[in-house]
This record gives sequence, C-alpha cells and structure tokens, in this order.
Amino acid sequence: MAILERLSGNEAVAYAIKQINPDVFPAFPITPSTEIPQYVANYIANGEIDTEFIHVESEHSAMSATLGACAAGARALTATSSCGMALMWEELYVAASDRLPIVLALVNRALTGPININADHSDSMGARDAGWIQIYAESNQEAYDNFLQAFPIAEKVNLPVMICQDGFITSHGVENILLVEDDLVKDFVGERNPEHYLLNEKETMALGPYAVSNYYMETKRAQRQAMIDAKQAILDMAEKFKEMTGREYGFFESYRLEDADYAIVIIGSAAGTAKAAIDKIREQTGKKVGMLKIRVFRPFPEEEIARALEHVKAVAIMDRSEMFSATSGPLGAEVRAALFAAKSQAEVVNYFYGLGGRDITVEDFEDIYSRLETIADTHEITDMYDYIGLRSR
Repeated sequence: MAILERLSGNEAVAYAIKQINPDVFPAFPITPSTEIPQYVANYIANGEIDTEFIHVESEHSAMSATLGACAAGARALTATSSCGMALMWEELYVAASDRLPIVLALVNRALTGPININADHSDSMGARDAGWIQIYAESNQEAYDNFLQAFPIAEKVNLPVMICQDGFITSHGVENILLVEDDLVKDFVGERNPEHYLLNEKETMALGPYAVSNYYMETKRAQRQAMIDAKQAILDMAEKFKEMTGREYGFFESYRLEDADYAIVIIGSAAGTAKAAIDKIREQTGKKVGMLKIRVFRPFPEEEIARALEHVKAVAIMDRSEMFSATSGPLGAEVRAALFAAKSQAEVVNYFYGLGGRDITVEDFEDIYSRLETIADTHEITDMYDYIGLRSR
C-alpha cells in the first residue's frame, strides 16, 4: 500500500533521496533548494541512511565533488538553484561529456539580475545545451516520482539528469503525496554497478582527457547518441514506474487536448492553473481548449509534440524564461521548430509569463485562449513577443 503524506516539494525530494540512499551528497546551500541537503543531513545524523555528506565551500565545489565521487564509482548527487547552478556551469559540461550518471535536484529560481529569489526557468533553460537530461514537475507528487526515476535513467544511458521543480511554488508548498514503500523503491532503483570507474584496481583509466580536434567531434556525436537513446530509456522507466505505482508518465501530459481547437504548451507548476482555466472555459462556453504540459525537455520529444498538436488551429507556447531572441523563448524556439518540421498549419504564438515569480491567473489563461481564437479566425498575429501580466508603462 502506498503511504499518504503531506510534504513540501523539497521534503518529497529529500525523502526520495533517503529511500535511494546514495553513496555521496556534496552540497552548498542556496535558496530555495537549501532544505533538500538540510533534510538529508538530518537523515544522516539520525542514522537513517549512510550517505557521505560533503560540506563544500561553493556550488562549483559541490558539482566538482559530485563528479569525482561518481567517476570513482559512487552513486552521487547534489542540489542547487539559480546562481548556484550558474557557478557550476563549467562542471555541468564536464559531467555530460564524461558521461557521468549524476542526478541534480534543481529548484528553479530566476537568475540574477536584478536579484530575485522566486521561480522562473532561466537557470535550467540556460543550461539546456549542456548535455543533461531535463525533467520538470508540475506538482510535489511529480517531483518525488521524477526523482525516483532519475538514477535508473541516468545509469542506463550514462548521462546526468536534472530534476526540476518550481521554487517556492512546489518546493515550499505542502501537498498530499503518495510515497512508495521503501522496499519497492530499493528494488526499483537497484544498485549502481558501473563497468568502468576510477577506483577499479583491475583497470587503469583516465577521465576528462584533453581532446584535440581529431577526437572532440566524435565525443559530441557520442553524447548526442546517448541523448537519443535516453528517449526510450525514459519511456521504459516510466512504464516500470507505472507497474509499481499506477501513476503514468511520458514525455508530456495532454490535458483535454484530444478535440481541442486551441492549445497552450507549458512547463511546470503553472500547468495546474491552466487546467483550471480549461475546465472553466469548456464548462461555461463549450469552446474546445486544451493543454500540452512538457515533462521532458531534454531529450526534446520533437516528433511526439508535433503529432500531439497536429489537429489544433492555434497554439500559445508559454515560456518562463527569456532568451532575448527576435521572436521566441527557449521552449518557443523548440516547439515552433518541431511544428515547422511537421508542416503544421496551426497558428503559433509565444508568450512570456511568471518571470521572477510573477503570478499567472485563471483569468490570464482565459485571455490567452481568447487571443488564440481571434488569431485562428483572422490568421493575423500582432502580439508574437508579449509578456503576460506585464504592468503598463
């Protein structure tokens, strides 16, 4: 029987870490992810797990220590947010290119400047090309479930995995959550048994060598293949997780999308508000509106997204981070490219919302669907690059 609890997103991730009982956890505190290593340190101090907790002097050191532990053969992870991950930047690329199955608990927070401690996706989206698998959560339940799946996925394809949730919205908000029994988690996650590792006394190896021009490109091609292979690994692990819990996951979640004329594509906690708006619009007006909530951003499920949206008349892609491109944000660029490649006939716009933690409401989503209806009727787009909820000048 599943265990019913009331936990914040940070507590849920920490509890997942407790159940996994990794070998090494280096960490340096930064809001709003600080609670994760704090809870895990308490579990260690109370003798509930035997993870080695390493106190480091910076986030760069946290990722460096995680790299070293993982390369040595340990199951290792860390946690951070925002500027903390920015300080890890060099090491993010090292982890991916060295094909280390590290897991990072990332609590999404706006990058400075100006200084802001609230949720947006500028930290993880800034690292979207570092070679990490990226999986996002709408709710505390999803943050917990995603984390349980992270190590088996990482270790299947030898790529690091970033498990993302929205700072303060899910990380500190308390929700009812179903926990998996400890013995089931142990069987599901298993033990790490690397084929090659630095402390293997029977094998001489180096890690992170200097690659001249004759070899660098081949390394990147190998990383790309691992990211391609990760798609099936993610689906296989989701199927195994469904067998254990009954909870179903994939690359994305479709909400009332099957017959929708107008759709929103979004990532993270604001999907819950969008669902409320969809239910309200359908109940009060009968208009066919729906949503595609992206769970897996890397590897990007381009063909699957295009198929899911192939029947809609108009799409609004919602970005919670800026890219300062002429016409789109990071999610917008990817989805628009997918629809273009699929020769989609849908009208597409890209809106920015929630930057620095700004609220987005049911009424905001109602307005967006109204815009989509007008765009579908007129085939005129006058607000491609717009900010939802921006104060008038």
